[in-house]
Amino acid sequence: MWSTGCTYGIQAALFLAVRDAKAYVPIRQISDHLGVSFHFLTKVLQVLNHHGVLRSQRGPHGGVALARTADAISLRDLIVAVDGPGLFEDCVLGLPGCGDQKPCPIHDHWADVRGCFDQHLAATTLAELARNPDWLALWQITATEDDDFA
Repeated sequence: MWSTGCTYGIQAALFLAVRDAKAYVPIRQISDHLGVSFHFLTKVLQVLNHHGVLRSQRGPHGGVALARTADAISLRDLIVAVDGPGLFEDCVLGLPGCGDQKPCPIHDHWADVRGCFDQHLAATTLAELARNPDWLALWQITATEDDDFA
């Protein structure tokens, strides 16, 4: 549905939201915890920084932090920042020229689903997801004494 980079961006943003981190968190710490490539994650986080979702700081106390409160960042914000608006605008079959005037075979069906999907992702915030305790056990990302920002 969306790219691997987008998935990593969502996971990293959730990592920050769950910890409610005010301080900058080193990208290495995030990549190690998520088990993803440091270099790839760095590129994804640069995109989120460029789009105003994250803020970053270089240096020994540097890293990334949410640029806005977690309740002001939606899943749609993250997806559009990393992958662009195509998921919400382009033909689901990838056919050029598909639209209301020249619909593909799935166009009318997908338009309804896409609209609901778009609204749901826009209404779902990082804060809402971070407060849901059911999935935290799967990810095991609660702060520990080893975290330097806990």
